[in-house]
Amino acid sequence: MKAFEVLVSKYPQSPRARYGKAQCEDDLAEKMRSNEILQKAINTFEEVASLPDVPADLVKLSLKRQADRQQFLGHMRGSLVTLQKLVHLFSNDISLKNDLGVGYLLIGDNSNAKKVYEEVLSLAPNDGFAKVHYGFILKAENKIAESIPYLKEGLESGDPGTDDGRFYFHLGDALQRVGNKEAYKWYELGHQRGHFASVWQRSLYNVNGLKAQPWWTAKETGYTELVKSLEKNWKLIRDEGLAVMDKGKGLFLPEDENLREKGDWSQFTLWQQGRKNENACKGVHKTCALLERFPEATGCRRGQIKYSVMHPGTHVWPHTGPTNCRLRMHLGLVIPKEGCRIRCAEENRTWKEGKVLIFDDSFEHEVWQDADSYRLIFIVDVWHPELTPQQRRTLPAI
Repeated sequence: MKAFEVLVSKYPQSPRARYGKAQCEDDLAEKMRSNEILQKAINTFEEVASLPDVPADLVKLSLKRQADRQQFLGHMRGSLVTLQKLVHLFSNDISLKNDLGVGYLLIGDNSNAKKVYEEVLSLAPNDGFAKVHYGFILKAENKIAESIPYLKEGLESGDPGTDDGRFYFHLGDALQRVGNKEAYKWYELGHQRGHFASVWQRSLYNVNGLKAQPWWTAKETGYTELVKSLEKNWKLIRDEGLAVMDKGKGLFLPEDENLREKGDWSQFTLWQQGRKNENACKGVHKTCALLERFPEATGCRRGQIKYSVMHPGTHVWPHTGPTNCRLRMHLGLVIPKEGCRIRCAEENRTWKEGKVLIFDDSFEHEVWQDADSYRLIFIVDVWHPELTPQQRRTLPAI
């Protein structure tokens, strides 16, 4: 780096000298794990591109690396500006347009991303990268049937950037929702490609090597004290939940992850990502006090603790949780005599009042509520028992 700094001061107009300096800063930032040095590299890459008479290839290299490093630092809007500059300068380069689409997706601007991929597909109708991303956007807009051919053809293309677990995940999900059994062929392929732990276990944020089975007993989890406490106090938990329900619908919020085919399903959340909702706990303070004794639950930053009410005529699509780092406990509070069931992988179970069911929600599961009255349960997520204390402290929240 020092050598390049000498060159830059001697030949300030030399793009190659400055590009060398940028590369050194980039490498040094990596070695030192320094965001400050990385920001320097980003600035230097930008300087390269703005010098007079820079070879086009070097402009492209510099700006691409600048955008990439900006994304790495989480500067998504800055990166977007760089990508726009690139597309403007090299309007015939399809791959840069594809990168720009991703830039929009990273700031949550799906509608501009969609325009970019529409443009790419009008210029290059067989571009696999554009197809999977366009399909992904259609699926997010709930245009399920429309998304399928794009996701499918994009994955079949084998183009760079298409072999991503999210695309297998969403293609399979879209196929399931239109009742097409081919979904499992894609899940199997996703599994073979190393994106899913198995056809049934399809979470994307995983710790490798954790024991994986759909259903667990209390003894297997090691959390027998928590289970005993929930089952012993189930009526108290039920009564506090019912009191909140009686106060009106406002506190129970409708499920918002687009998991229902039909029906009415709402939740009242007490802990999320290991953070207590103090306001919610005012309404159910005995339940919250009871839980405070169990850090495996309240400290589970990859889960929630919540009441869940589901009304008759509800069907929850087959779906998979985001991570294999938690197990999910369901305590039955108000369970109609018949008509309610849950499937996890290939086994159906039913809830019982005052009893805890435990399953791993990183496995595909599905719920039917065909009773003649509502079903109320209490959901408690806990850390997977095989995670070390260190992992429980340091895994990022989900």
